Amino acid sequence: MIRLFVGLGNPGPEYEDTRHNAGFWWIDSLARKLGTSLQVERNYYGLCARVNNAPGAAGPIWLLQPMTFMNLSGKSVAALARFFKIAPEEILAIHDELDLSPGEMKFKQGGGNGGHNGLKDMQAQLGSANFWRLRLGIGHPCHKAEVSGYVLRKPPLAERQALEDCIAKSMDAVELLLKGEMDRALMKIHAKPPRPKPPQAPKPPKPVLDEHPKAAAESPNPGPSDNTP
Repeated sequence: MIRLFVGLGNPGPEYEDTRHNAGFWWIDSLARKLGTSLQVERNYYGLCARVNNAPGAAGPIWLLQPMTFMNLSGKSVAALARFFKIAPEEILAIHDELDLSPGEMKFKQGGGNGGHNGLKDMQAQLGSANFWRLRLGIGHPCHKAEVSGYVLRKPPLAERQALEDCIAKSMDAVELLLKGEMDRALMKIHAKPPRPKPPQAPKPPKPVLDEHPKAAAESPNPGPSDNTP
């Protein structure tokens, strides 16, 4: 089960809407969902919220946005995790992912850091890579030399909306994560939207009945005339 949700990003208004702060956007959404707000916690070097009655949780959970800048994210995460005795397997890191397009997301446990400085420092500070990750696609600039500038720029409106749609969809899996039903959470996060139904063929028009039947068909044959001589 997840006890600590960590959104990775950079502090300060100049970074607030940049691609690298997708993890912060996710935590903000979860805070709204749970009706809480994050406060400065100097002992944990970040903004933090404790929620005691989250649906599905067996105990208190924590939301965290490290204020250490991305490459020192682990300093914040490890400080909180050690104090509350939270194991790496009980941590979910939410972060931007270059290898996924905007509108895509992936959920997994463990693995490498893919060059992501926030994940790299978390692994070093926790002494383990076995925490869970929710990877929010931001796309790739195609050239490696452009990556640093790319992640620190604001995405166009359509890409931001695609990210927000992913965040909204993943909120439906939070209760499963808190219950420890990780396989079900994975299926919900990875589920593709249903295909739209093909339009139905128009029904053939009903035949029009003859509203003026022939009078001859309804009249009897004429008899002999009474005036016949």
